[in-house]
Amino acid sequence: MIKMPIKSLAYATALLLGICLACDGRGRDGEGQGAVEAADLDTCVAHGIPSRAVAIAGSGGATEEAATDSARMVFVAGGTFRMGNPDFPDARPLRDVTVSDFWMDEHEVTNAQFARFVAATGYQTVAERPLDPKDFPGVPLEVLQPGSAVFTPPASGVGLHDHLQWWSYVPGASWKHPEGPGSNIDGRGNEPVVHIAYEDAEAYARWAGKRLPTEAEWEYAARAGRGNSLYYWGDDMKPSGKWAANVYQGSFPSKDSGEDGYVGVAPVRSYAANPLGLYDMDGNVWEWCADFYRPDYYQHAPAVNPQGPADSHDPQEPGLVKRVQRGGSFLCNEQYCERYIAGSRGKGEVSSGSNNLGFRCVSDTPPTID
Repeated sequence: MIKMPIKSLAYATALLLGICLACDGRGRDGEGQGAVEAADLDTCVAHGIPSRAVAIAGSGGATEEAATDSARMVFVAGGTFRMGNPDFPDARPLRDVTVSDFWMDEHEVTNAQFARFVAATGYQTVAERPLDPKDFPGVPLEVLQPGSAVFTPPASGVGLHDHLQWWSYVPGASWKHPEGPGSNIDGRGNEPVVHIAYEDAEAYARWAGKRLPTEAEWEYAARAGRGNSLYYWGDDMKPSGKWAANVYQGSFPSKDSGEDGYVGVAPVRSYAANPLGLYDMDGNVWEWCADFYRPDYYQHAPAVNPQGPADSHDPQEPGLVKRVQRGGSFLCNEQYCERYIAGSRGKGEVSSGSNNLGFRCVSDTPPTID
């Protein structure tokens, strides 16, 4: 085995993760612990989802034949709502947006659902595919193994400036092995599928005869007619003294107390549904949306059924193609990332996955009932 200097290994790991460090401690104009220079606060990564650099896309593909995933879908009657959040630079200005009727999966796509898709199509996710050395010049071949990003809490408290202290690129990590090769999804069929890159989510949606939601549709459904409350579930973090979503409690990133009942991902429907009957629109796992990400999009977005910009641009990582992610995850917390706050946005490089990233689907037509 080739021995690499620690510095080289760290560099290779950082390259595979593509981690952007230019973000504030809490995600809102530099408030809270660990704020960085003001110049870096114009946008914020979907804290906790490092970008996996471009992977070879030469294997794995879903059949074009549509199928049904047997997921229960909720009808969302169209209407107009106030979209965005003035406290987040990339989610302003606040504006009125109208969306048409659509149907939405009542919860995130689960391991069991995704397994049926893979069994029917032979699909191979991005995290499972070989890496092309041409995409990683200078990185030793032994490092270029299929895998994905896994949250790995440090043994003790650390500063909040360096993502590499709690994120690791784990060879062999994938939807079937969420924490790496020693893990599996046995008995976890009702948990959201994770380590899903954008094209994986899109392939599943196409197979199921559905599509991914626009971020306007996603936020409209998450707000569920509640208006502009602080959180999607209301204005209190713990309504009636109970946690309303699977988020992080304790000392981030070293100790999740699990006060909400879960350390890590929770099975779908573990918390109450919103008024529309949708589960986990906050916390648990981030969810892909169809829109390309641009931090300035809201300044000129259309007011009716916005579809996102024509292309992607993130000033923090201008060479990467990114799509919007919504809802936060089990890692969101007051110390570091508050992206469970209503109207806030996340973003992710399209070939990247992690163990806190999944998706749900929508449809323009009523679901097929088997």
